[in-house]
Amino acid sequence: MQNCNHNNEKRMSTLFPTPADAEDAYYDAIDECDLEKMMSVWEPSNDAACLLPMQALQHGPGAIRELWKRMLDPAQKIDIRVNHLHWSERGDTAIHLLEESVMLLGSSEKQPPIYATNVYRRGDNGWRILLHVNSPAPPPAGMMPPMPGG
Repeated sequence: MQNCNHNNEKRMSTLFPTPADAEDAYYDAIDECDLEKMMSVWEPSNDAACLLPMQALQHGPGAIRELWKRMLDPAQKIDIRVNHLHWSERGDTAIHLLEESVMLLGSSEKQPPIYATNVYRRGDNGWRILLHVNSPAPPPAGMMPPMPGG
């Protein structure tokens, strides 16, 4: 995210032939601090929802745009590395579970990993994100008592 800039021009509707293409564009938009690229990935309906750490759940394109407008501030300077944990695709819906390693650039403090669930839906213009939810990763093995019946 070192060369962050906001592009205020309207982008042509981008076609994402696969959920993986949409996901790549999502993380590229974060890396480039590009709000228009970010919004090109989202489904433009009120069904779309985004839940980021320490943020309220946002529904619909307007609310998601405002959330990402703040998050893509070049002063944030974050770098996200993604580890794909599980992908499932059935018909016009795909679900991706990932582990995100977030690094605050300029800080030596290691951040705990975050899990992300990305739900994609295929429509007339290809695949788009319908839902992005972050949650904390589980603690390392042995830190928590075993689950009952486990």
